[in-house]
Amino acid sequence: MYFAALLARTEDGWEASDTELDDVETLSDLADLAREASPEDDTVLVLIEQEDAWFGVVRVDGEDDPRIYVSDAAAAARSSYGEILLTDELLGREPGDDAADLDSLDLDGTEEPDGDSDDDEEGGADAVPHSPVGDGGILDDLGVGEKELKSLDAEDALGAIAEALGASEVLETVR
Repeated sequence: MYFAALLARTEDGWEASDTELDDVETLSDLADLAREASPEDDTVLVLIEQEDAWFGVVRVDGEDDPRIYVSDAAAAARSSYGEILLTDELLGREPGDDAADLDSLDLDGTEEPDGDSDDDEEGGADAVPHSPVGDGGILDDLGVGEKELKSLDAEDALGAIAEALGASEVLETVR
């Protein structure tokens, strides 16, 4: 089960909206969705979590490239929404690198990879680290430092982030 929400910073504080990611196929689609939430080019955060397995934060500031943080790349690699966030650049790979072929993984997010899997030998599942990836300083200027972000448990991470931003009430309205 997934939860995804947009938090847009405005003059009056944070505004939250529940968002459907069914039509989002790429990081570019996700960034466009975020930009639509804030016509003033304000900061927009896309918060995504999957049942206590992993969470991700995508930050879009105007027309700047999106900044991404994923709490557990390997767990996210097994989900269709996580796959959107795990770009070759984020994983430190060259585009088209065989080890970057996440299509070979089971993307329903409910199964752990087998130790005997062919993916292990070819670099599939093991090539994605069981650790955070991305911009750990993504929320520094908003009151959530890198150390704090990396210490968050996937179970309550989005609530803790929203609380630090002063947006917990607006996030709960869309949860």
